[in-house]
Amino acid sequence: MNTPQQPSIKKWVVKQILSGDSVLLREEPRRGPPPEKQLVFSNILAPKLARPGRGPNNTEDTKDEPWAWEAREFLREKLVGQEVFVVVDKNNAAATATRDYGVVLLGKDPNHAENITHSLISEGLVSVREGVRNSKDPQLVELIALEDAAKAAKKGKWDPNADPQKHVRDIKWNVEHVRHFLDKYEKKPVQAIIEHVRDGSTVRALLLPDHYMITLMMTGIRCPPIKVDSTGQVDPSTPDLLLAQEAKFFVEKNILQKDVEIVLESTSNNNFIGTIIVPGKGNIAEGLLREGFAHCVDWSIAFLKSGADKLRAAERHAKDNRIRRWKDFQPKTPQLTGKEKEFSGTVVEVVGGDALMIKVGNLPPRKIFLSSIRPPREQARTDDKEKKEEGTTPAKTNKVARPLYDIPWMFEAREFLRKKLIGKKVNVVVDYKQPAVENFPEKTCCTVTIGGVNVAEAMISKGLGTVVRYRQNDDQRSSHYDELLAAETKASKSNKGIFSKKDIPQHRVNDVSADPTRARQFLSSLQRSGKIEAVVEFVTSGSRLRLYIPKETCLITFLLAGINCPRGSRPGPGGSGVVPGEPFGEEALQFTKDKCMQREVEIQVDGIDKVRGNFIGWLWIEGVNISVALVEEGLASVHFSAEKSEYYTPLKQAEDAAKAKKEKIWKDYVEKEEKEEKVEEEVVTERKVDYQTVVVVEGTRDLRFYAQNVDQGPRLEALMNQIRQEFQSKPPLPGAYTPKKGDLCAAKFTDNEWYRARVEKVTKNEVHIFYVDYGNREVTSAVRCASLPATFTSDKPFAHEFGLAFVKLPKDVEYQDEAIQAFKDDVEGRTLLLNIEYKVEKLSYVSLTDPKTKADIAKDLVADGYLLVDHRKERRLQKVMSDYRAAQEEAKKHHKFIWQYGDITEDDAKEFGR
Repeated sequence: MNTPQQPSIKKWVVKQILSGDSVLLREEPRRGPPPEKQLVFSNILAPKLARPGRGPNNTEDTKDEPWAWEAREFLREKLVGQEVFVVVDKNNAAATATRDYGVVLLGKDPNHAENITHSLISEGLVSVREGVRNSKDPQLVELIALEDAAKAAKKGKWDPNADPQKHVRDIKWNVEHVRHFLDKYEKKPVQAIIEHVRDGSTVRALLLPDHYMITLMMTGIRCPPIKVDSTGQVDPSTPDLLLAQEAKFFVEKNILQKDVEIVLESTSNNNFIGTIIVPGKGNIAEGLLREGFAHCVDWSIAFLKSGADKLRAAERHAKDNRIRRWKDFQPKTPQLTGKEKEFSGTVVEVVGGDALMIKVGNLPPRKIFLSSIRPPREQARTDDKEKKEEGTTPAKTNKVARPLYDIPWMFEAREFLRKKLIGKKVNVVVDYKQPAVENFPEKTCCTVTIGGVNVAEAMISKGLGTVVRYRQNDDQRSSHYDELLAAETKASKSNKGIFSKKDIPQHRVNDVSADPTRARQFLSSLQRSGKIEAVVEFVTSGSRLRLYIPKETCLITFLLAGINCPRGSRPGPGGSGVVPGEPFGEEALQFTKDKCMQREVEIQVDGIDKVRGNFIGWLWIEGVNISVALVEEGLASVHFSAEKSEYYTPLKQAEDAAKAKKEKIWKDYVEKEEKEEKVEEEVVTERKVDYQTVVVVEGTRDLRFYAQNVDQGPRLEALMNQIRQEFQSKPPLPGAYTPKKGDLCAAKFTDNEWYRARVEKVTKNEVHIFYVDYGNREVTSAVRCASLPATFTSDKPFAHEFGLAFVKLPKDVEYQDEAIQAFKDDVEGRTLLLNIEYKVEKLSYVSLTDPKTKADIAKDLVADGYLLVDHRKERRLQKVMSDYRAAQEEAKKHHKFIWQYGDITEDDAKEFGR
């Protein structure tokens, strides 16, 4: 006869409620997965919970039996996570190795603890099994008595008035329209119960009150996954298995079958991505990261509306303390502190679309890069994409010559940074340093803020760049990386900037900075425009700048008018080392850079350097004339050409002030020397008239002309006869002579006669020549040029260049054309009287007089309204200048030609305060 075994009592923790009469127990773990056991309550029967269809022969879902959910919830709210005493019924034949039958006691003392079986029966949530009703066992008799009392009190399932169907859940095992469901609940906290933990970052959750069952991946993190085999058992070959099991246990301990709030944020396939909020504890993902169970995931952390910084901070804590998965972690970027980590400075230049030059105090500018962003890049060609898809190597593409203008959105990115930052003080936090690689130097990558705004984030939000994607666990990234990702997502959804499929900007920029021919084509337009806006792209020296003119969409080299400015050191031609700079050349360069670099300025074009195609004129920034500012600082002197300018007075005043202070280039200046020169000049108080009889042979566009002395006419005629005889008797062999720039040669004119000429320029098929005895120019071919015998080279050129004194051209290009034609009509081919009035450098400026009528050619052109009177300050010239001004006033009074619509100088006088 078998003797009944005495019941054993053991402490367990309730892990999960399986049904109204079954629980899953676990022990507290020491290391690895804790031991678990299922316990079925003896002698009672609970309504069955719904189950999803399983297996090939049972595909239909089952529904809850009435009161099954209430019974389960009763146990869940009372027992989950609690330490209990378990009394195992050793006599129960249905017990197995993984399942026991018995009783759960809730309390600190098993002798005074709550018997959960009794509580279930008393609440009318379960039934006593039929087989025990006739038992004489006192414990079983007590169960029958409790059930009878519940029936008498009409509790739970024993209430005859209760509608059983109202106690059955309408559970949805799958969500059919995931996107619509997300739109309904997105960003809204939803009450939920975690029903199953697949791994540390993936769970099955029941959403309340509508009872939707979903699979949820935690936003922003990933724990090691747990692989299972075909039988559902854990695959022992799973990488980091122990860490994965510990992460799973951490989640089960904290949230399995606990009341939580879920915020749905996105989807992945048919699974949801969201945040699990534990009441009183916050986001469970933070705990996983802080304990070293998980790492941050960039692609999903971007879905977080807020809190990404907390996740990053939690991960950083685990890394810094080498917790679990980070036990061997070594940061790539050394920890920075103090001014190495954070500083303030002024932005002096924007380099490309992701780098800035920052000046801190008096230190040289420091180059920094915006962390974790990539500026717009050239799109790969379609054929290269196809080759990559086919697995073949695409051909190398030519590097973009002008990326700023040719790569779509690069110019817009640079302009965004330039307009927002140039000349502004910003705060810089160094995030990481990218080590030098091959020929690329170390890069300091930073977060730059102005007025509390993250510049990189603002740039990305406008679609003017993309965020760099990093390898897992790469900590070399922006301290605001998640905000950058969110900004990129927003820009992408809005189709902004580089994410736009249409309206892609194209900048057809004419670079005329090194092309004299094309530069001259823009001259008249720029002159006609008067003051025009420009952007300083680069500063070569104190007085030489590279400008972008938006109105004309062209790039030009611009020289500051009216000054001589020392040049700094520069690379020698053909890579021949460095050409040393002039004294104060570097200071002048830095002054102009500080004032103008990448600033919006105004320019006024006066002329052009005909040899190199550099434009010459005046430049203002915030109303300051930079030519005057350089002179005032003692970094430039006044050039003689400024005497004819309306800005001569402020230039001269600035120079005098710099001389008095002995500023920079004037540090060794002795005032006495200039006084002697002034005294010497003041001695000459009378205008000298010494006429030469000349024939004007050629007029030019800038009121210059070439003339031959009548006295030298016979000599010139004799020379021409000798040259013709020489070439008739000894005709040159075509192609035997190779023209070189600067050569004095013979050239055949359109009359098929040979003349002396100088080679000014040689291109592939053309030779530009100047006929030295007649002052005219021509473009011809090499076969029409020949070597000039030495006997004809000793005579000096018979055509001499002069400038027309006392006058200047009007600014309007159309008026200029008319004035130049009138000048040529009055002088070319005529014999006139020439008097030298003054010299500017080596060029003599003269007056021309008709020998018969004694009429002054220039003064007549002024009186007819073609020319303007120039300003000359010499005392000896004041009488003739008075006559010229009187002629100009007469032309103005009668509205002749340039004065036909009124006084053309009024606007200039008003604008410059004259």
